[in-house]
Amino acid sequence: EIPVQDWRMRERLKTVSGALVLCLNIGVDPPDIVKPSPCAKLECWVDPFSVPPTKALDAIGKNLQAQYEQLSIRTRYKQYLDPSVDEMKKFCTNLRKSAKEERVLLHYNGHGVPKPTASGEIWCFNKHFTQYIPVSLGDLQSWLGSPCIYVFDCSAAGNILESFKRFSEQRYLENNRPESSAPLNIQLAACGPNETLPMHPHLPADLFTSCLTSPIEIALRWFVLQNPLPSYLTVDMVMKLPGRLQDRRTPLGELNWIFTAITDTIAWNVLPRDLFKQLFRQDLMVAALFRNFLLAERIMRRYQCKPMSHPELPPTHDHPMWDSWDLAVDMCLAQLPSLLSAENGGTEVEYKHSTFFDEQLTAFQVWLSKGSVSQKPPEQLPIVLQVLLSQVHRSRALGLLSKYLDL
Repeated sequence: EIPVQDWRMRERLKTVSGALVLCLNIGVDPPDIVKPSPCAKLECWVDPFSVPPTKALDAIGKNLQAQYEQLSIRTRYKQYLDPSVDEMKKFCTNLRKSAKEERVLLHYNGHGVPKPTASGEIWCFNKHFTQYIPVSLGDLQSWLGSPCIYVFDCSAAGNILESFKRFSEQRYLENNRPESSAPLNIQLAACGPNETLPMHPHLPADLFTSCLTSPIEIALRWFVLQNPLPSYLTVDMVMKLPGRLQDRRTPLGELNWIFTAITDTIAWNVLPRDLFKQLFRQDLMVAALFRNFLLAERIMRRYQCKPMSHPELPPTHDHPMWDSWDLAVDMCLAQLPSLLSAENGGTEVEYKHSTFFDEQLTAFQVWLSKGSVSQKPPEQLPIVLQVLLSQVHRSRALGLLSKYLDL
């Protein structure tokens, strides 16, 4: 007899507030980074050197907030641009006070300050903007409390994550409480302790943030950069893909839907069930960030960076489902020149929708014809559940699901 797992979420959390901290100090490079020329410069798709620094910083902050709002519109965000230590303490404590027992988000971009120290201290500025001031992890955790999700986009970000784990273990030992009894604090770090962020001039400087908060844009851009074949496509063209993320009938919306299905499926296939439920079914913000983290791992490993997380995930950068994603992108971008031409007054063309979901339903159907109850569940199962949202595929998906339940 096969034991039945409990799939219901007994406890749900919401990420109710988010602090978006940008320590960029535009125009002044931190002392421990030597940048090549040319090098990556875009921050939240803004060239910080195209306008005066204060205007650039404002534009970057607004774009970052808009990108996060695409992930979770109900979360309240506030930007903190080049903050001092005192400002950081004030907004962190206020963040926890207003969130009460719910989860808060801290997004930290440290591209304009030194790398985190070996003990995990991050940097901001003094009141007069004349010195870099370290902020200890003990202070940060005491200000923000828990539950909290931290995103660290800076070189040597792994130092923070490793120190966080040591600090948490020590604190729980001192309090004689098992670590698992505390609300989960989650960390996402751009790279390992001894790694430097990619500086390739065709990539954004905030590649990790781009993967987490604008995954389709960076995935398309990276697809063009990685294509070994001669192509008429440019990175500027793919940034103009028509449609809206929320509208599955448009090219952009359809790709976003496919991306969600694929990353969900990868996670469901490689993670232990309890961890999958905790990260991908408990909190909409956490689920979106972890789906996009899988893309960050895939892209950044190509540039000698290994994004880190706590809880730690198994490697997913070479999962076979990424091949399905590449095919879906390729089929979409093959139509892009004619779609852009039509938008500019050329011959009207009809967008040919992706065959991805049809193919996955067929694969599920094949599994049903060959499978048995003793085998592990088919990897397409999360995709079949996604397809229930589509009127086009719903009838076929329901029929296949009923056969699956009859096994």
